This record gives sequence, structure tokens and C-alpha cells, in this order.
Amino acid sequence: MTEGYPLSAKVYPTSDLEKLSILEMLNYFEQQGAMRVSDLHIKVGAPPAYRIDGSLVKLKGPPVTPEIAERLIYPLLSELNLQKLKNDFCVDCSYRLRSLQFRINIFLENDGLAAAIRALSLEVPQIEDIGFPNNVWQDIINRKHGLVLLTGITGAGKSTTIASLIGRISEKTACRIMTVEDPIEYIFPQKSSIISQREVRRDVKSFHVGLREMLRQDPDVIFVGEMRDAETIAMTLMAAETGHLVFSTLHTRDAAGTVTRILDYFPEGRQAEVRNQLSLGLAYIISQKLVPKADGTGRIVAMEILNNNYACANLIRHGKIEQIYTQLQTKTRDRPDEKMITTEKHLTILVKQGRLDQLEARKWANNVKAFVDAMQQV
Repeated sequence: MTEGYPLSAKVYPTSDLEKLSILEMLNYFEQQGAMRVSDLHIKVGAPPAYRIDGSLVKLKGPPVTPEIAERLIYPLLSELNLQKLKNDFCVDCSYRLRSLQFRINIFLENDGLAAAIRALSLEVPQIEDIGFPNNVWQDIINRKHGLVLLTGITGAGKSTTIASLIGRISEKTACRIMTVEDPIEYIFPQKSSIISQREVRRDVKSFHVGLREMLRQDPDVIFVGEMRDAETIAMTLMAAETGHLVFSTLHTRDAAGTVTRILDYFPEGRQAEVRNQLSLGLAYIISQKLVPKADGTGRIVAMEILNNNYACANLIRHGKIEQIYTQLQTKTRDRPDEKMITTEKHLTILVKQGRLDQLEARKWANNVKAFVDAMQQV
């Protein structure tokens, strides 16, 4: 905590003439549950706002002033992170409060200081509760090598799904698990496995430096928090190719778009080499979205799953990315080399189960025509 900025200082005046501290604002996550209230946004010129079931809900009070912003945000920063904010105009950090871990991004923008605060439960969810459309997760946790990518927009639950997979591996297997994250989100308990978690800029300089060091530390399972640049992607692919089970994330909306995004990080002269690496090292792409439930009690996951079987690997190797969607539509049987599904098909299943409203599901489909077709077939 930054000296001179106490967590419990009541600084934000609400419409009922009370004042809230940042501690009370964070307590609200615990009271309502982090699965429903996911984020808190603070910025100069607007009231603080929570993201509840995917929608922003502003507090009833005046716009935040520059002074109030500092008194709400600075208590969450260490002296080191405060200095980084002043030097770099943006800082990623984490803050732990009882049963919740908060992932925090603080930055400067046109109106002044701003913060995006995301709540994560310290308890890693059980994999059965994530919402997989099939039992492909059982195949994933039993793998010994290959790259498993979780993709989706910010707030789609990628970190939660990966934490559930790694948590189950840790329970059932005596292996060495190593992560490099920015910042650390879920704290993994030591169970059958030995787990080391490293945070960028605190324990290691960067993702690719952490990855390079990991390869000399005898890991079995590796988690790279995000593939942000070509060097990190290249090292992640190499780690997957050389006998490690590797998990990572990207901000893409579907499986085909994920392959394209990876290739776009590299110059044209290297793309054939990367396509070949990806075809050999990739195991699964899971693209997910969190969609509001029909009964209004929260959100539910909708997934697209690519299993990189021989046919998909061949399409990737030869650059025929546009044909991947056909594989997702047809290779759906309960076989180790299939178990694929499109986002549209999973949305359709959830609608038919009464868990999603059809009009809401349609909004979240990547391909509306494919969703309409799927609704007619189910």
C-alpha cells in the first residue's frame, strides 16, 4: 500500500450522503460474488461503475475528481508500482483481499487517472463447472505435450478455464508446473505437483525471458499468461514442440482467427516456417465467450473447440485457414481425434436447453447464418 493513502479512507460521496472507501468498493465483489460482478472501473469525469453480468452499472454519485481518483486508486499500489505508473503512464498489478485476488490495470488517459479492476476468486473452479460442451478437457489434462490456446475477448473467462485445467493436472499428476504471468491471477495450491508462479517485472523481466529460463528449470507443464509478441510466440511454439504441455492465451474471437493472428505477428518470409511449427505443436484452440443467461442470474460460457487432428494440421501447414471452420462443423463425434464444435453450435445447444435466450445467443454468434442453420438442425 502506498504510504499516505489508506484503503479505508472514505472518499467517494454517494447520492445518499455517505462516502465510500476503495476497501468498501472491493468488498462489494465478495458480497455479490465475482462470477456476477466482474470488474470495477474508476476514471476522472464519471462515477465509478461495476460490470454486473456483463453490463456496466454506474454508482449513484457525482463524477470522480482527480483528487478522488488518486485517493481511491493509489492505496492499491506499492511504492514501486506507483513509481512505474509515473514513469510509464500505465501499470499492471494485483491485490489480494480475503477470498479474492484483484487484477488491476492503472493508466493515464485524456481526463486523468483511471483504473480497471477485475476480481478473481482465490478458489480455482472445478473443471466440471466451467461449462465445456463435451469431455475434451479430459483429453487435455492427460496430454504430455502440445500447445493449448484459450482465446476470447477481455473478460471472457480465459484465465479461469486455464486455471481449472492446470488445477486438475496438479491434483492428479506429480509433475513440475511453471507459469509466467502479468500479473499473477489465480494462486495455485501445492498438491501432487510442484508449482512455481512468476510475475513479469517482479520475478522476471518479460514473458520471453521467463520462457527461456523455464526451459532450463525442468518443467512438465508451462503456462504463458499471454502471447504478446513474435519472440514469445516463437518460444512458446518451441516449448510445445520439444515435449512440454503449454497453455497460453490470445485475444481473438474464433479458432481460425487465432491461427491468422499468430501468423500476422511474423513477416511474410517466416510465415511458412511458423505454419509448420504451429501444425506440429498445436494441440487445441478453445475460443470462449461469456453470454448472459436467460434467467438473468449471471453468464454462461459458449465455446468453440479446435482439435488439431491430421486434417487441421494439414490445413494450417498449407495456409488453408478458411477451411478450418468446416472441420469444426463436421468433426464432432466423441472420438479422440474429433470432439470439435463451433461457437454457433454450442450457442444453439444452450438455447435448446433453455439456458440462453435465442435473440441474445444470436448477438454473440460469430456467423449469424451458421447460427440460424444450426437452430433449424437441432
